Parts: sequence; C-alpha cells; structure tokens
Amino acid sequence: MVGISEARVSTLISEGVLTKGDNAHGWLLGYCERLRDMAAGRASVGGLDLVQERAALARSQREAQELKNAVARGEFAPIGLLADVLGQAASAVVDRMDQVEGDLRKACPDLPEDARVVVLRTLANARNEWIRSTAKLVSDQVDGMTEDQEDADDDRAPE
Repeated sequence: MVGISEARVSTLISEGVLTKGDNAHGWLLGYCERLRDMAAGRASVGGLDLVQERAALARSQREAQELKNAVARGEFAPIGLLADVLGQAASAVVDRMDQVEGDLRKACPDLPEDARVVVLRTLANARNEWIRSTAKLVSDQVDGMTEDQEDADDDRAPE
C-alpha cells in the first residue's frame, strides 16, 4: 500500500515509524511523516544529517568566498607562486653578489688583497645568512599554516 518492500516495513517497524498491527492508513500516515522529517532534515537515524550537511556546505562556501576576497585584496597568493618569486629574487641577489669580486677588481685595482678578501667574505656571510633566514622564515610560515589548518579541521570534527 505504501510502496515499500516487506524488508523495509520490518525496518520501519523496528525503528518505531510504523506500528505492528496498524492498518494501511496508519502506516501511510507514519511513512509520510517519516518522509517529511527526512526532507526537513530532522530524521538522521543512520543517515546523513541534513542540517549538519547544509552547515558544512555553507561553511565551505564562506571559506571559498573569503579566499577569493583575500586574493582580490592582494592579501593572498598561492604558495607555489610565492616560492617561485622568492627563488627568482634570491637568484638575482646571489648573481649580483657574485659579480662584486670582478667589479671590485676593476673599480679598485690598488685595493690590498687582505681588504678584498674581507669584503668578499663579509658579502658571502651576508648572502648565506640571508638564504638561511629566508628558508627558516618560509619553513616557519608553512608550519604555522599547517598547524592553523589542523586546528581548524579539529574544530570542525564532530565529537
């Protein structure tokens, strides 16, 4: 009468949706009430909770829009792009520093060798420290982003 199998009727009886021994009209009313509850997101026994699913979808849509807004304001760029730009900048600085020795010989041919070595050593130390601190900064930022994402994921996890 309600268009479901005997197995489904047994399941609905065990869930208390249908009453054993009730007439077809009672079953139809019970079954329709169950369908209305499911459509409204109130019936979540063993299935998806529609309210939670809608909330998760809304949260994802909000996060996506926040990301788009951050990109539009220039507050965000993909990590790959930032890494490429930083790598190109580092390469340009290193190339310029490598040219200092030749430029120094041309500009100051009378500069004592000890002074030239001190200048070049100081530049090399500065270059190495710049590379080290930049790598550490990037690593710390990526670790921080990973921790923030894990914290956000933990906040969303059902308890």
